[in-house]
Amino acid sequence: MDQLIKLALEEDFGRGDVTSEAIFSADARVSGKIFAKEPLTLAGIDVARAVFARVDPRIRFEAAVADGTRLTVGQSVVSVQGPTRSVLAAERTALNFLQRLSGVATLTRTFVDAVSGTRAKICDTRKTIPGFRALDKAAVKAGGGANHRADLASGILIKDNHVAAAGGVGAAVKLARAGAPHSLRIEVEVTRLDQIEEAIAAGAEIVLLDNMTPELVRKAVTQISGRVIIEVSGGVNLNNVRAMAEAGPDLISIGALTHSAPAVDLSLEV
Repeated sequence: MDQLIKLALEEDFGRGDVTSEAIFSADARVSGKIFAKEPLTLAGIDVARAVFARVDPRIRFEAAVADGTRLTVGQSVVSVQGPTRSVLAAERTALNFLQRLSGVATLTRTFVDAVSGTRAKICDTRKTIPGFRALDKAAVKAGGGANHRADLASGILIKDNHVAAAGGVGAAVKLARAGAPHSLRIEVEVTRLDQIEEAIAAGAEIVLLDNMTPELVRKAVTQISGRVIIEVSGGVNLNNVRAMAEAGPDLISIGALTHSAPAVDLSLEV
């Protein structure tokens, strides 16, 4: 977070703020509020706080709500007080983080609500903005979702390219079982129902059903019958996520939570 804030402030404020410096004296002070301009789920409060603190430790930052809070139009998020130049210098960078991360949380919450009452958990993927992964994944959790792997060392996930290079699903799982630390579960991606038994026989503990229809997911769930954890991924959207969830998987992972979440509208007014 600190590195990202440093880069963002260098980009926006590295050469100063000629507008505020021309208009306001160094001892001028201001107070203001950040508020929601649309319904949203909040994420990124700690990042926004750190932005204002880095620009000027004299800025007083008071959060009215916490990450994960659902906000209505006009609801206050943060109050800030401090030197006018400093508050205005931090404004855009703090809002950029808040709007991006709250966008991820809001989209996640929409998917979570769509599968309410089913057993399925909504999960993220590694399809995050480079450098933003920890923040993006925290925003997914703020939206009620769950986190998949944080990085390539967090778990064994045998994807289609691993399968192709290893010579098949069973071969890839057996090789992973022989070479992996005993503490890591082995997950393998399958694209056809006939690969499921091969995967389980080789020692897979999680089967990822890739780009299957809800009808195929339901057949796979029946076939597996609780022997392993079932994850669904690929082609999931708000139009079909409920049908996917009702088919009975344990997890539904959605790259769009982080790679396609639109920023929400937040504003600071003094």
